Amino acid sequence: MTHILAIDQGTTSTRAIVFDASMTAVASAQEEFPQHFPASGWVEHDATDLWATTAATCRAAIEKAGTTDIAAIGITNQRETTLVWDRKTGKPVYNAIVWQDRRTSGMCRTLKAEGFEEVVTDRTGLLLDPYFSGTKLAWLLDNVDGVRARAEAGELVFGTVDTWLLWNLTGGKVHLTDATNAARTMLYDIRKGRWSRTICDRLGIPMDMLPEVRDCASDFGETRPDLFGRPIPILGIAGDQQAATVGQACFTPGMLKSTYGTGCFALLNTGDTPVRSQNRLLTTIAYQLDGKPTYALEGSIFVAGAVVQWLRDGLKIIGAAPETQALAEAADPGQRVIIVPAFTGLGAPYWRPEARGAVFGLTRNSGPAEFARAALESVGFQTRDLAEAMRADWAAAGAEAELATLRVDGGMSASDFAMQSLADILGAPVDRPDVLETTALGVAWLAGNGEGMLPDAEGFAERWSLERRFEPQLDADAREQRYAAWQRAVKATIAAG
Repeated sequence: MTHILAIDQGTTSTRAIVFDASMTAVASAQEEFPQHFPASGWVEHDATDLWATTAATCRAAIEKAGTTDIAAIGITNQRETTLVWDRKTGKPVYNAIVWQDRRTSGMCRTLKAEGFEEVVTDRTGLLLDPYFSGTKLAWLLDNVDGVRARAEAGELVFGTVDTWLLWNLTGGKVHLTDATNAARTMLYDIRKGRWSRTICDRLGIPMDMLPEVRDCASDFGETRPDLFGRPIPILGIAGDQQAATVGQACFTPGMLKSTYGTGCFALLNTGDTPVRSQNRLLTTIAYQLDGKPTYALEGSIFVAGAVVQWLRDGLKIIGAAPETQALAEAADPGQRVIIVPAFTGLGAPYWRPEARGAVFGLTRNSGPAEFARAALESVGFQTRDLAEAMRADWAAAGAEAELATLRVDGGMSASDFAMQSLADILGAPVDRPDVLETTALGVAWLAGNGEGMLPDAEGFAERWSLERRFEPQLDADAREQRYAAWQRAVKATIAAG
């Protein structure tokens, strides 16, 4: 067997990519699916859409590759998105509640007022925020008719998207997850490597709903024979940002990657020690192999590529994302419009779920070009917020290693303007690899390495190759002036919320 099938189930679309033994993508397929917004701040997916697009794209990618020679499957997925379904029938009890959803803000405030956030952070490395799965699951138990009684009777199971796809791929035979997805639920003790009874009891979550947790490279069962013509083993799983960390070969402490998709997620490898953030970053698991977790500091930005989608779908000033490049380059250099894209709250390091988006610096002459430039620049400003917090935490932890050059990936990293702006505001080089689809690449390596057809971590790291390095071109004074203006805009946005 000479090929690996990577499933990349994202927030707005599902992709399947077939890689050969040289880790080259030979075929892919992608399908978008609808987003549902039943109330302000609520974001949902139809769970059947997630599965249907997964099955369809897998079949299409295999057909395009012209081979049935698939040695193994790897799954990477949008994290924190929460599903509950019937243990026997596999029927969901409600739509999937998406990671962006903010409906449990009030629940989080109540738990914080009780002093429960310290318990959550100590065990999970996370903060009390609607972002994570725990309060979403509690909401489903308390607000969907009959769900709590059925859960307590053992009829229902919980899973993040990886677990939901596994269940369907295996015909309901497997209820598993991996350590990286478990670490994002706000229910998993990342130091002890097990579900936290203390947190589950406080949220009223029956622990027998929860899946078994395994390494990222493990035996996750095999597909139903009817799906792809024969059973195929599923040997790798990692949440999307952790898969990208692997795909960027960030195996050494001090290595830093940032993925620009719907949101932006930066992970700093901290080795075998979980670093407790003093700057409201998250402590999480980067990957887990052979029973040994490697930890990371993570900063999460809720809106990155989604700000370009807003220009397209909300303001309708562009027809497609690539148009922002030429528009941004044509913007009036005398105007400094700032967009704070807090459409679903502010993520790290602020964690203000009540904040909402704002625009500053408008003049009578502000138009589409200035909005396009401000949208792309907002990603750089938010990334610097994360980098500043990471440097402080890394230094406080007594780390000897310096933060490495930032490695970037994801759809938005294809924008030269956005990446140059990022280097300018960071005042540091930004490296873009030859393979931008590092999320799928990472989980393909996990599956292929587990199967034995791909090299070890050292060999995989040697294959990483640079497509372009963006060096900072903005002088230091201008850089600090622009960042100070951004910080003022964020403070005003928070005050208005």
